[in-house]
Amino acid sequence: MTSSSETGGGRQRLADKVILVTGAARGLGRIYCEVLAGHGAPVVAADVNDCSATVEAVTGAGGQAVAVTLDVTDPDSCRAAVEAATDRFGRLDGLVNNAALYATLSSAPIEALPDDEWHAAMAVNVTGVFNMCRAAVPALREAGGGSIVNVSSLAAVYGMANSLHYTTSKAAVLGLTRGLARELGRHWIRVNAIAPSAVRTEGTEEFFGDKHDKALEIIASQQAIRRNLDPTDVAGTVVYLMSDESRFITAQTLMVDGGTIAT
Repeated sequence: MTSSSETGGGRQRLADKVILVTGAARGLGRIYCEVLAGHGAPVVAADVNDCSATVEAVTGAGGQAVAVTLDVTDPDSCRAAVEAATDRFGRLDGLVNNAALYATLSSAPIEALPDDEWHAAMAVNVTGVFNMCRAAVPALREAGGGSIVNVSSLAAVYGMANSLHYTTSKAAVLGLTRGLARELGRHWIRVNAIAPSAVRTEGTEEFFGDKHDKALEIIASQQAIRRNLDPTDVAGTVVYLMSDESRFITAQTLMVDGGTIAT
């Protein structure tokens, strides 16, 4: 469980804001749940995989959490996850669209990218975000407004060779974010994206494989702040975008990338 110092010394910046996090079984999704709960948010940990460990970490530290099985490619599953949140906590105030295909994708030039991986990346990373936003909007509107944070990637704006399926899917998330923000502002629903560089997670290690250490070294060397991101570096930005401190920020992409510089 994340320490109180990493969650702002126990400050309740998100007290009673119910937040649903997709892809919450491990990695960044789990950290988001822990940190959001540390700031007082009841969290709904949703994933196609078992989220019991995430819930145990949150509740063991005194937070509130419930696990939900979710397949973001299935609109009915997305609606059921939102219903589970409102049934358990009475409302929904925020959505973190973190679920994505990444670790299992191949790294290959365009002519060698498997067709099935391209379609799978679009189904999860793009349509999955669309499905969850569409499912959550009625509940957010009923709550009087709220915040949606879509997790994109530095790859979307910097470009990542040999990963066009991932790069393209994450770029689509940025367009979806801007368009939806324009659409939902009248309902006091804010929609923003974050675009981290490579974060030290299990998924990143699996994606780069035996090139992991060298890849992270190269990535850090292209940043103004020359170290790789830890999950808590990204989680603080999500807390900010979920909090009332960012109440006039929408349609934005926050680059959590250490000041990456093209070389």
